Amino acid sequence: MSTRSSRLQALQQALKERILILDGGMGTMIQSYKLEEEDYRGARFADWPQDVKGNNDLLLLSRPDIIQAIEKAYLDAGADILETNTFNATQVSQADYGMESLVYELNVEGARLAREVADAKTAETPDRPRFVAGVLGPTSRTCSISPDVNNPGYRNVTFDLLVENYVEATRGLIEGGADLILIETIFDTLNAKAAIFAVQQVFEDQSVELPIMISGTITDASGRTLSGQTTEAFWNSVRHAKPISVGLNCALGAKDLRPYLEELSSKAETFVSA
Repeated sequence: MSTRSSRLQALQQALKERILILDGGMGTMIQSYKLEEEDYRGARFADWPQDVKGNNDLLLLSRPDIIQAIEKAYLDAGADILETNTFNATQVSQADYGMESLVYELNVEGARLAREVADAKTAETPDRPRFVAGVLGPTSRTCSISPDVNNPGYRNVTFDLLVENYVEATRGLIEGGADLILIETIFDTLNAKAAIFAVQQVFEDQSVELPIMISGTITDASGRTLSGQTTEAFWNSVRHAKPISVGLNCALGAKDLRPYLEELSSKAETFVSA
C-alpha cells in the first residue's frame, strides 16, 4: 500500500464492501489536554507577538505529538479515514493570529502527520488499510452574507480570494500525502464552490486527481444551511464536483440530523457521510 493510486483502489474496494468509519472531532479532543498559551507556542513561536492559544492548527508545528496521539486513538477505536488537523489552515483564518505565512507548511504537516499514523496502522492490519482525508474548512468568513446588518451588499471576502486560499491549502495537503480532499462544515455553499473550483484547478495543474468528499452543515431546525439552502438545494449546488461522498456534520445532534441524511441519501447518486 505504498502508493497513493494503490490506496485509492483499496478505498474504492472497501466502500463496496462495508460502511467506512470517519474519525471524530479534533477540537474536543484537543480541549481534553487543557493546553495553555505556552503549549501552543512551543519553542519555535515562544516570541510570537500575539496570543495563539486556540489556534489548534498550530499544534501541528508546536505539539505534533498530541495531534498524532489523537489520530492514533481514533484509529485504535476503529476509524478507517483520518481527517487532517487543518480546519483553519487558510490565510483568511490564520490572519486572526498573524500566521498567514505558515499556511502551506501547516497543510503539508497536517497531511504528513496523519499519513504517518495511518500507514503505521495499515502496517499492523494490512488487510484493512487506513486513509487520510485532507481537510479544507469553511474559513472564518462567508461569501454569501454581509457581516454588516446595515449594509446587506457588503462582503468581507471575495470568491477569488477564497479560491487563492484553497489552492494554497490543497497543494499542501497533496504534497503531505492526503488520499482524499474533504471540503467540510459548509455553512455557505458559495465558499464550498470556491473550494471545489480551487481543488479542481490544482488537480489540473498537477495532473493528479483525488476523490473529493463534501460535508455540509444544517444549522437549525429549519433544515437549512446558514446561507439558506435546503439539503436538496445544497446537493444540487455541489453535485458537479462528482464527489465520492456527500454528507452533513456538526450543528444538529445525530437524532435531528437523521431526516436530512435520509433525504440526502435518496437524492444523491454517491456515498453519504455523517
